[in-house]
Parts: sequence; structure tokens; C-alpha cells
Amino acid sequence: MDLHLSGKTAIVTGGSAGIGLACCKTLYMEGTRIVLAAHEGVDSAAESIRQQADGQRNDEVIPVQVDLSQADQAEAVVQTAIEKTGRVDILVNCAGAARAGAFLELTDQDFLDAWTLKLLGYIRMIKAVIPQMKQQKDGRIINIVGAAAKTPSATFLTGSTANAALVNFTRGISKELAPLHIRINAISPAPTETERARRLAEQTAEARGVSLEKVMEESTKSIPIGRMIKPEEIAALAAFLVSDLAASITGAEILIDGGLTPGV
Repeated sequence: MDLHLSGKTAIVTGGSAGIGLACCKTLYMEGTRIVLAAHEGVDSAAESIRQQADGQRNDEVIPVQVDLSQADQAEAVVQTAIEKTGRVDILVNCAGAARAGAFLELTDQDFLDAWTLKLLGYIRMIKAVIPQMKQQKDGRIINIVGAAAKTPSATFLTGSTANAALVNFTRGISKELAPLHIRINAISPAPTETERARRLAEQTAEARGVSLEKVMEESTKSIPIGRMIKPEEIAALAAFLVSDLAASITGAEILIDGGLTPGV
């Protein structure tokens, strides 16, 4: 299926690992120029993306090391994209690092860190890309959120509260962006096969006083399809949503959770 994304520019935050890296690779193979923004590992991640095209499109992967918990960094990423490629067509927000743990052991700072990086980080990136997308009369934004927005865990309240706020924000801002020809949607995965998911499982195991193996087993069993979600599955949906094939989809939250989320 040709998604007609060739020649477009995509900024992907949190793009050096996990879901973010999978989104970079999928969009790159669709012909998209990638501005890969992350706190660390950007050069090695960029090289792994370039290798998919046997070095033929080296200048179409632009690594940017950035700390999106800092208020001025979002604008800097967008300006880099414009200077290097002349446009910004797609934004995939995927940067986040909330800490899991028992509620009584979490500090105010743990919550603030999660909200600053993920919630405010996403909002700042969106605010930074809107002027360019408005000028182009076209833009597509994906917020990678998380199924914990609807099914919170007692040991992941830092992340689940940020996720719930992001779903609310995505739906609300979509109404303001639609007349500007900018679409925005959220993807909420269940536990995914990433190193970050393993770190969260380790923190959860410590908080509950059980083994990592027990937490991983419980997590997998809670998903009706019997396995964790693959990052490539999330990336495939993101690529579809930023294509013209999804031109009427905006303000939506789409779950990739293997049937985990109960109810409506």
C-alpha cells in the first residue's frame, strides 16, 4: 500500500528507541525525511535507520539531541527541521519516561517529572509545529499515549495521569486545528515489547515485592491475545493515520491493546 508520504518531513520525539524508533523506521521506508529527536542515542539510532536504504538517503535522517523537559527545546527541534528540510508535515510525539512505583513512595517530583516531559513536552511540540503546518495548510500529528489512560495501574499513576490528560488534550485541540487542515490523533498501546516496558516492570516488581518474572507473566496474561504489543504494529498504524487514507480521522484515540481495555 502506497501511503504517499514520500518527500514529507516527520519529527519523531523519543525516536531513538522502542516505539519512537519503530515509527522512524516505518516512516523512513515510506520515503519520509526523519528528524529524530531524543535525549540520548540519537546518532546510533539514525545510523540504524539509514541502513535500511543501504546508505542511499543519509541526509534524510537528521538526529537532534534534546531534553524536551526544558521549555525552550521544542521550538529548537522545529527550527532545525525547517532549516534542514524547509517544512514540517508530520509530528509523532513519543517521548516519555514516567516512573512506576508504590503510591506512598512516589514524590511530588516523580509526578512533576512525568507530566513535564510527556504531557507538557507533547503540548509544547504541538504548539511549536502549528505555525509551520498552518502556513503549509496541512499537518498531521500523532500522540503516542497509552492504554493506562483508561485502565490505570496502582503502581503507574505518574504515567496514567499524564496519559489521561493527553487523550483529553488531543480530543479538545483537534477542534481548533481541523479548520487549519491539521489532523491530530492519539494511539494508546498496551504493554509493548520495548526496553522501557521492561524497566517499568522492574520498578513495579520492586514496588510490589515480587519477582520481575511474575510481573511480566501477569502483564502478558492480562492481554487477551496472549502477548505484548510489537512496536512495529504501532508504527504501522501511525503511518496510516498520517497518510491521506485517514483524511477524515481526527480527534480520535485508537487502542492497540490486544483486547485489554474493558468497556467503551
